[in-house]
Amino acid sequence: FAGVGLASGAMMLGLLVSLRGGWGRVDRARVITASTLLLYVVPFSIAYLTLPSGVGALILFGVVQITMFGGSYLAGTQPSLRQWAGMAVAMAGLGWLLWPTESMTLNAVGVVFMVVSGFGWGVFSMRGRGSKDPLGDMALSFVICGPVALVLILVCEGWSLGGGPCAVVSGAISSGLGYALWYRILPQVAATTSAVAQLSVPVITIVAGAVLLNETITMSVVVASTVVLGGIALSVLKRA
Repeated sequence: FAGVGLASGAMMLGLLVSLRGGWGRVDRARVITASTLLLYVVPFSIAYLTLPSGVGALILFGVVQITMFGGSYLAGTQPSLRQWAGMAVAMAGLGWLLWPTESMTLNAVGVVFMVVSGFGWGVFSMRGRGSKDPLGDMALSFVICGPVALVLILVCEGWSLGGGPCAVVSGAISSGLGYALWYRILPQVAATTSAVAQLSVPVITIVAGAVLLNETITMSVVVASTVVLGGIALSVLKRA
């Protein structure tokens, strides 16, 4: 899935950049950006072999938040007290979810891969804040990842009839165009705000997983999602 997604994303973005004219050059910065994209995509796909969709998303974006807050602090941007408090509340919700119970035990290997993926996406997002050419940067990132995508496709076994087309659509539209749009938006939003706002994605994923994949929503997941959303509101919403 990751390999096909990267390949189809590269073709879609490559077509758009070619029509626009001007690929730009492959430099050290773009190679690093492509590396962080790989650090996100490959562990992400491996992690979801063992983790439920909503739980995996909560872990992913919890780590993204820590990474982006840390990167913002190291870059000299001091988050406000409300943003720190919002992060603390949201992370408490994530901690509630990850705390082992008799009713739910998470696969440790899957958790580790998702943590690595979250770090990759966090760094990838931080690098996007300095992008001057979002479409060009994203196109070259996907193209640079091309050899890895080819290897992933060749070693994959057990293709399903519906999985291939889904991976193509996901890679071309959700990943390729979606990531380019994300790079377009990032320079206009504070890193801490974008980090916390992304924690709404796991809650959406949990609902989608229940509706589309018949995944069970436990009380722990409900409580964790509520606390996470509360942290987002505290961090993002301005005082009246």
